[in-house]
Amino acid sequence: MEFSQLRIFQAVAEEGSVTRAAERLHRVPSNLSTRLRQLEEQLGVELFLRERQRLQLSPAGKVLLDYANRMSALRDEALAAVRGGQPAGDFVLGTMYSTAATHLPRLLARYHQAYPAVNLQVRAAPSGELLEGLLNHTLDAALVDGPPGLAGLDGVPLCDEQLVLITSPEHPAVHTAKDVAGKAVFTFRQGCSYRMRLEAWYAHAHTPMGRVMEIESYQSMLACVIAGAGVAMMARSMLDSLPGRDQVRVHPLQAPFDQAVTWLMWRQGMRGANLQAWIDLQQSETINQSSECAGTA
Repeated sequence: MEFSQLRIFQAVAEEGSVTRAAERLHRVPSNLSTRLRQLEEQLGVELFLRERQRLQLSPAGKVLLDYANRMSALRDEALAAVRGGQPAGDFVLGTMYSTAATHLPRLLARYHQAYPAVNLQVRAAPSGELLEGLLNHTLDAALVDGPPGLAGLDGVPLCDEQLVLITSPEHPAVHTAKDVAGKAVFTFRQGCSYRMRLEAWYAHAHTPMGRVMEIESYQSMLACVIAGAGVAMMARSMLDSLPGRDQVRVHPLQAPFDQAVTWLMWRQGMRGANLQAWIDLQQSETINQSSECAGTA
């Protein structure tokens, strides 16, 4: 069993498809299929259950994936150790969609420039899925709605977010959820922490949510609200980054539903060189931004 085989196995397990894994690894699908078949023959077990168009991990595959993730992390630690503790190898970072669009680009650019030996991969998803990724070892760290609330996780704050409700321009002022009762609500799928905050806002007012329309992009949410089809909640920083933001009415939410804090989280005991480098860079970026804000105040 070779590291190259395990890396292929990990990619297929995470993507659920040989084709998508091949694209990610810049290999041809037939090569991956052959290497996987060889690995299964060596181990004498089936690692995947072939179900329709998607590959599902077999019980043996789930066991191997846990070991493969730990071996991969140890490999990266070993590389960093022999290179004097310098960041190197794979680093998989999860992020919420809004954070990826607003706060991540500058950090990514600085990290790539400072640590070219690191193969940094970014995966965007709702907070719930990102936390699952941390716990099942498919992510090394994740930027999620915090603070840490699960045993086995550590974290540091990245930034504060102001949450707002947006409606069509002609909509009257919104003070509570009763003011938008019956309106369609545009939000991400289950597992999104902002969706849970929005549901709590409605529940606090003892008002049922209108029809929930799940959309996977903030741009689409904004377009639907501009068209008068319903309402949506998002971080003010996200809204300010979108073209068309001037075509909606912005309504502040009452405490405690108006504030959220984005945290960088990771598994306890897994603060290796790659993650430490990101933490140091993130904290320096926060200090720089605070200084810039103070200088313009």
